[in-house]
Amino acid sequence: VIADGDKKNMVELAQELGALAEKARNGKLTAADLQGGTFTFTNLGGIGGSFFTPIVNSPEVAILGTGRAYWEPGLEDGQKHFRLPLSLSYDHRIIDGADGARFLKWIVDAMEEPLLLSLEG
Repeated sequence: VIADGDKKNMVELAQELGALAEKARNGKLTAADLQGGTFTFTNLGGIGGSFFTPIVNSPEVAILGTGRAYWEPGLEDGQKHFRLPLSLSYDHRIIDGADGARFLKWIVDAMEEPLLLSLEG
């Protein structure tokens, strides 16, 4: 869990995530490190997963899942295009479907224009 993640820029998030990953690899995560989250990011791409439906972990409100990234040949232009399967699940009692779709579009736009992430922080 990264507290106040919405108030941190990409560098701060990366540093905190790196520290938590190191704790996990060393078996030093505590119960407190895993409590209080509102949003989860999960990735099955590292083990070969592609598309899947992540399930929201109550009391969290949403989860974004990514699958394995791949290059796909473009039929019209002959160029290869980078693809990253994304799947967003959210609690409709809290998040309106249109807002969820706009958030996912923002994620895609930010990945296509990474400067947005550093500017918006």
